[in-house]
Amino acid sequence: MDQAPKWFLPVAIVALLWNLAGCVAYLSDVMMSPEDLAKMTMAQQAAYAARPAWSVAATAIAVWGGAAGCVGLIMRRSWAAPALVVSLVALVAQDASFFIISKTAPIDTAALALQGCVLLIGVGLVLLSRRAAARGWIA
Repeated sequence: MDQAPKWFLPVAIVALLWNLAGCVAYLSDVMMSPEDLAKMTMAQQAAYAARPAWSVAATAIAVWGGAAGCVGLIMRRSWAAPALVVSLVALVAQDASFFIISKTAPIDTAALALQGCVLLIGVGLVLLSRRAAARGWIA
């Protein structure tokens, strides 16, 4: 295994923290109480109710797969790359549901912007993992 650059480990750690924040957000979402749901605007409640089960499952796969992939990067294991690819595919599925929901319930512009950032980071992590594999930083 080749020596990874000095920036590799800090980037992998920040990426893990990012994905763990996604895991916390996912858990907060699926464990939302009726009282918390009632505090949402009517548009937010409509979007929440319109989500198909496969979208929620895709979110789970995206965040937990991303966290696992980042752990793999930190441990410098080759399975990090496929884990991050699975996470990205699930993220794309989740994003597809956003567009389906937006036809039935309005989606907040900030939420769409955040999803765009999440998608860019997901793509970046896949590219990083592939580069790390190609250069022998993970094995």
